[in-house]
Amino acid sequence: MAWQMTQLLLLALVAVAWGAQPRTPQARTDLLNVCMDAKHHKTKPGPEDKLHDQCSPWKKNACCSVNTSQEAHKDISYLYRFNWDHCGKMEPACKRHFIQDTCLYECSPNLGPWIQEVNQSWRKERVLNVPLCKEDCQIWWEDCRTSYTCKTNWHKGWNWTAGYNQCPVRAACHRFDFYFPTPAALCNEIWSHSYKVSNYGRGSGRCIQMWFDPAQGNPNEEVARFYAETTNSGAMPQGIGPLLLNLTQILQGWFLG
Repeated sequence: MAWQMTQLLLLALVAVAWGAQPRTPQARTDLLNVCMDAKHHKTKPGPEDKLHDQCSPWKKNACCSVNTSQEAHKDISYLYRFNWDHCGKMEPACKRHFIQDTCLYECSPNLGPWIQEVNQSWRKERVLNVPLCKEDCQIWWEDCRTSYTCKTNWHKGWNWTAGYNQCPVRAACHRFDFYFPTPAALCNEIWSHSYKVSNYGRGSGRCIQMWFDPAQGNPNEEVARFYAETTNSGAMPQGIGPLLLNLTQILQGWFLG
């Protein structure tokens, strides 16, 4: 009975959220095989046979160019002039995750269900609350916990006077696990909630993998289809379907765990 009451409460919450959603003619309806309207993205995904190194898993169908994939591997590249070594040399094991994160952001055509419009000078769209597989987040945090940074939100608040990001005045450098005490703190907060660490694991078809073997296909295609269908079910506004799924999963854990 308690679980049935919880389901009814969930439906009520969704109905309230649905009614509160703004109705804009610019709302994205194409959720599959799409590229963001952002700084370096192609307008449409397609083959890129020579994608560089860590970006190569997307070579069969990519939103990034070869040049973008090469720049994603450089320090203070022309992409965003971002300095990974703002608190001393970042450990190579840590940096590889940020390169992979950049490749996923720039190259993936499977982020449609989480694309949101933004009013920013350098992009018109971003992703929000992409459900990152829990293993990918855990390993990212473990490999970075002994590197150093001075901020929790890397999207804003930097000193750019030198032409690249430097720590703001009075921002002290500490180990990652000082600013990000848990894997979820790192993955959820570092890019203004672009990611939301999932309770699901790799191979579940319910979370986006940052790392995958392209010889086995791109598992994120199935994930995007699932969330696109959830979002479009009953003409629900974008984001409500995935929210309902996450709430249901959490509450099931409470009642059945």
